[in-house]
Amino acid sequence: MNLSKEKIEKISEQILAFLYSRSPLPLFTYHIAREIARDEEFVKRILNDLRSKGLIIEIKKNPEGVNYLKRSRWQLSDATYVSYKKHQH
Repeated sequence: MNLSKEKIEKISEQILAFLYSRSPLPLFTYHIAREIARDEEFVKRILNDLRSKGLIIEIKKNPEGVNYLKRSRWQLSDATYVSYKKHQH
């Protein structure tokens, strides 16, 4: 099933809004997918697209600095956070 670009943009907005609500806490793909009720692989594809646009940052290391083997955490980029904050007030 293919989703329209419009629907994918709305899902992307949901992801960005969720990351903003939890900022500065980086979240795993699983938590984001569970929150917006979507498949993890689909969410990961959207997250990678948002990362390529510079809207979010992928974190591939745990808090101790050890690389994750198969997981990533995600958080808003500083510019995206500032932009969201401006629109909230």
